[in-house]
Amino acid sequence: MDKFFEELLKFASSGTAIIIYVVILLAILAAIVVTMLVRDGKSSPDTIHVDVADIHASGSGEADGQTDGEQPSRPVKSAGAQPATAEKPAATAVRASGGVSRFDGLSRIDRERAKYVREGYDEHITLRTLCERFRNFSAGKLRLYYSISDIRRFISGLLVSHIMILQGMSGTGKTSLAYAFGEFLDNPSTVVPVQPMWKERTDLIGYYNEFTKRFNETDLLKKMYEAGYSKDIYITVLDEMNIARVEYYFAEFLSLLELPDPDERELTVVSDKWDTDPVQLRGGHILLPENMWFIGTANNDDSTFAISDKVYDRAMIMDLDSKAEIFAAEESEKLHITAKRFCELGEEAQREYEITRRNLKRLEKMDEFMKANFRITFGNRIMKQIKAYVPVYIACGGDELEALDDILSKKVMRKLGMQNPVYIRNQADRFCQYMDELFGEDRMKQCKAVVQRLKLNA
Repeated sequence: MDKFFEELLKFASSGTAIIIYVVILLAILAAIVVTMLVRDGKSSPDTIHVDVADIHASGSGEADGQTDGEQPSRPVKSAGAQPATAEKPAATAVRASGGVSRFDGLSRIDRERAKYVREGYDEHITLRTLCERFRNFSAGKLRLYYSISDIRRFISGLLVSHIMILQGMSGTGKTSLAYAFGEFLDNPSTVVPVQPMWKERTDLIGYYNEFTKRFNETDLLKKMYEAGYSKDIYITVLDEMNIARVEYYFAEFLSLLELPDPDERELTVVSDKWDTDPVQLRGGHILLPENMWFIGTANNDDSTFAISDKVYDRAMIMDLDSKAEIFAAEESEKLHITAKRFCELGEEAQREYEITRRNLKRLEKMDEFMKANFRITFGNRIMKQIKAYVPVYIACGGDELEALDDILSKKVMRKLGMQNPVYIRNQADRFCQYMDELFGEDRMKQCKAVVQRLKLNA
C-alpha cells in the first residue's frame, strides 16, 4: 500500500500531470466565459423598458404637460447599443435594480400621499389658549402633569427655534412632554433613541446597501419625507441625545437650520440620482421640512457627553428639575393647527409684545457688566433669541421679567460655568446683588440660582 501511494505521488508531480491540470483549468474557464456570454445575450436587448412608479407617471407627467397615464415607460439604452464608457451610472443602477425603487418606504409614502393631507384646522386659537388646552389635555388624557410656566417655556421655545433641548434629572418627564405634544396635535411624535456609537448623518437617516441595491431607511427619514406632503406639525424626539456627540451626528442638521431660506435646506441622502427615486428626493437630496421640530432630551451624568456651545447657542433650552403637582384638569380635546399658522402666532406676538425700552436698557447694562467682570457677552444670536422669546412668552400668558429671567439663565449664565471657579465664587454675591439692583429684588430668581449653584460647586 505504501508503494502505491509513493507511485501516485510521483505521478502527481510529473510533467504529464501538470499538463492535465492546465487543460482542466482552461476547460473550466472556457465554460464560465461561455455561460456569461449566453446570459448577457438573454438579458441585454437593444432597449430595456423600465416601469417607473405610478407616482412618477403623475408627478413628472404633469410637469411635462402630460396627464395621468400618458407618460410611457422610459427607454434606457443597453450596453450593446452604445459604448460602455458612455452609459450613464443612473441607467446602469436602474437596470441593476430591475426598475424597482431603492427607497421602499419613501415610494410607498408617494403612493399614499393623499392620506397625509388633513382637512379642517383650528386656525383661530391664541397662544394663551393653546398653552392652557395642551396642559389640560396632557393631564386629563395622558395623566402627565406640568406647571403652566413649563408649558409656556416649551411652546415659546418651539416658536424661537426648530431645535429644543430638554434637560434635567431622570424621571421628570422630558420625553413625555414631547410625546404629549405630538398626541395633542393628533400627529404622534417620532422618538429616535440615540445610540452611543453614532457619529454621522447616516446614523439618523440611513444608508444605501450596495449588496441589496436598497436604501436602509430609518423612521426619521420616512417621517421627514411624509412631512413634505403635510401641513401638520411634526415632532422628532432625539432621546438621550448626548449619549453620543451631538455636534457629530447632528452637524449637518444644525448647519441647514441656520440657513434663512428654507428652500436651501437640502439634506444629502444619496450621492446620485435614479429615475425610480421618490418624487420629493431631488438629485439625491431631501428638503428639511419647515414643519418639523427636533426636541432632544439630555441627561448630565458620567455616561453622557457635554453638549458643545455650538449646539447650545442654536437651540432653546428648557430645564425640568422637578415634577409638577397633580391637579384637576378641565376637559380638552386634540388640536389641529398647521405649522404655518403656529409660526404666524409667534410672529404676531413679536409685533404685539415687543420688549420694553426699559428692559432693553437693563439688558445693555447687564451685558456691559458681564463683559467688564467676566469677559462674557450676549452676542447677536442670543440677543435675537431674547427679542423673539420674551414677546411669545408674554403672549402665552407669562410675565416679561419672568421670560427674561428664564432665557438669561439658560443662554448667558450657563457661560459662567466655563470661568475660573474660584473667581466665580468670589464674585457670586456681588453679581447677585447687581441683578437685584438692576431688575428688582428677587426678580431674577433663576439667574441667581445658577450663580449660587456655581459658587457652591467651586
